[in-house]
Amino acid sequence: MSAVINSEKIPNNVDLASDRKLGRALEAWQPRFLDWWREMGPEGFQEDLVYLRTAVSVDTDGWAHFDYTKMPDYRWGIFLTDRVSDRRIGFGDLMGEPVWQTVPGEHRNALRRLIVTQGDTEPASVEQQRRLGLVCPSAYDLRNLFQVNVEEGRHLWAMVYLLHAHFGKDGREEAEGLLERRSGNSDKPRILGAFNEPCNHWLSFYMFTYFTDRDGKYQLLALSESGFDPLARTTKFMLTEEAHHMFVGETGVGRILERTCELMRKNPSEDARAEGGIDLPTIQKYVNLWYSVSLDLFGGEISSNAASYFAAGLKGRAHEDRYPDHMALEQSLTLDVPGQGLELVKQDVALRNAMNEVLRGEYVEDSQRGLDRWNKILEKAGQSFRLRLPSTRFHRAGGIYAGHHFDPEGRPVTREEWERRSGEWLPTEADEAFVRSLMQTPIYEPGKMAHWIAPPAKGIKGMPIDFEYVKRQA
Repeated sequence: MSAVINSEKIPNNVDLASDRKLGRALEAWQPRFLDWWREMGPEGFQEDLVYLRTAVSVDTDGWAHFDYTKMPDYRWGIFLTDRVSDRRIGFGDLMGEPVWQTVPGEHRNALRRLIVTQGDTEPASVEQQRRLGLVCPSAYDLRNLFQVNVEEGRHLWAMVYLLHAHFGKDGREEAEGLLERRSGNSDKPRILGAFNEPCNHWLSFYMFTYFTDRDGKYQLLALSESGFDPLARTTKFMLTEEAHHMFVGETGVGRILERTCELMRKNPSEDARAEGGIDLPTIQKYVNLWYSVSLDLFGGEISSNAASYFAAGLKGRAHEDRYPDHMALEQSLTLDVPGQGLELVKQDVALRNAMNEVLRGEYVEDSQRGLDRWNKILEKAGQSFRLRLPSTRFHRAGGIYAGHHFDPEGRPVTREEWERRSGEWLPTEADEAFVRSLMQTPIYEPGKMAHWIAPPAKGIKGMPIDFEYVKRQA
């Protein structure tokens, strides 16, 4: 395994020192990135010492190195897995041909689009979460937020490296654009809708890291199959970090559920809100919101772009080796598509054109596994309420269901019924105001927890829960 070169201004294992033109270009981009971080990164914590995982080498021990650092001093860098000798394209029309180490001219625009879209999600999530530290439920959670943030920053570096290294002037301009767009900005929004959604409190943060980062997992798994080898080789370390983000989301929601059940037992009417907690129906509304906006990230159910990416060997299926047929020429997928009025009709779609839906289907199954674990918390507490994933047709802004209305069970409803009942299914302004009202005062003292959430089962890297995960310098 190649080592990280720690003496470099930009930590890397891609031998930047041997390509001074590329090194100078990235060194010129670096201060712009730091300017963006200071402007749009975690507000109010730039000088604090945070107990973070930082890569000092790309082996297991080096990747799990923990120490205190200020976030602007974090060792952002560029890490690729070692090249596999004689690696071949594993799917599509070019199956069996050698993978590319440089960008094929005929696929230049498509690959750039894939890399820029992936790259744009990374700074967007940092921007969405930049004020959450000011209302954190504990020092433990504050540290986890910052770990997610700096790793999203490193994922941005991975994509920017590819743009600079392989796309010339166009790539440099795209890298600048990644720092110019802003989450939720009406003039320069982020590319994908979920990354323009407000994330104003910790319930949304946990849902985001559970559902939206899980989309990131499946996009990265699909890109790990790419015939463009440098792109495939960036994904291993990104997936390692993405797993922690999903852990933060799953355990965060689980801890809220534990505390909600405790507060319900205290109240004669089992009213968690009356006891200063987040009630179960409101939690379900946020499941509905973040799951549905995350489903849109996979793209349209019927997509000629997805077919082209697969055929060209640019983007495969997650765990492509598990499929018996890597050409996908003879198969089809049956979808329920909107017909006349409120009718749904069956339509057989060529499998290549349904690759987004194949990936989305794996995501749905994976998301359900976490919900099952959340429901075990409710079952253990003696609650009959169960969280559910809504239908993949519910609250969709993209694909074949956009512009149509469905209830959480996937049944078509009229516009009038949607407008009358959507507040039963999605957070209202009153719900949002209530949740935010619980999160007005930050908890920075080690070991203390906000009233609405239970403590974690254990600390980070073997440290106790009351460890000083963030050393405030103010």
